Amino acid sequence: MSWVSNFLTSSIGKKLIMSLTGLFLISFLVVHLAGNLQLLANDGGKSFNVYAYFMTHNPFIKTISFGLYAGILLHAIQGILIALKNRSAKGSRYAVSTGANASFASKNMALLGTLIFAFLLIHMGDFWFKMKFGAVDMVAYDGIDYKVQDLYDKVLTSFKNPLVVVAYLVGLIALALHLLHGFQSAFQTLGLNHKKYTPFIKGMGVIFSILVPIAYAIIPIYFFLFK
Repeated sequence: MSWVSNFLTSSIGKKLIMSLTGLFLISFLVVHLAGNLQLLANDGGKSFNVYAYFMTHNPFIKTISFGLYAGILLHAIQGILIALKNRSAKGSRYAVSTGANASFASKNMALLGTLIFAFLLIHMGDFWFKMKFGAVDMVAYDGIDYKVQDLYDKVLTSFKNPLVVVAYLVGLIALALHLLHGFQSAFQTLGLNHKKYTPFIKGMGVIFSILVPIAYAIIPIYFFLFK
């Protein structure tokens, strides 16, 4: 099986892993957004708290979450390795294209990825760690015969802090720029590059890269301004 390890550690193999893990994380962004948008329901947090309970107690979801953590780490590690190699070879920080017309995002994927990873650490510390190891009040709702953690209140408290809101918005801007290049690049690396459907992939990438971060950004802005 040495050819497998040789391929995965090769330049092409590393880019393949980046593409596959990137597409997996893109799909996660959609699923995670669908759940988080329940924070906007005008029901005192019931929808979000019940959703969070389901996500943290469903065995299948819990198993998938380990794959998510592994995907994030693998994507980050491969990104660092590619960036170091490109910087050594071309003086670039992860520039897939080194031409004069290369976009800001394509020339600064490593920087953007670092900002996103820092944002994830803040997010995990602010919510996941507190959910797992902190003191969280339990609440009961009509029609549900068990109590759930009041994570909605944790979100409300965090997003009343302007520094937290700013950190989230910076992270989401970095995510948008990262996606602008990474979305199309992932499909291109997988060989899905053709004059018939490449424009469609590019267009979908731009739409996704703008709308998804904006949808995420609505949540902290809404809580900070109106809650």
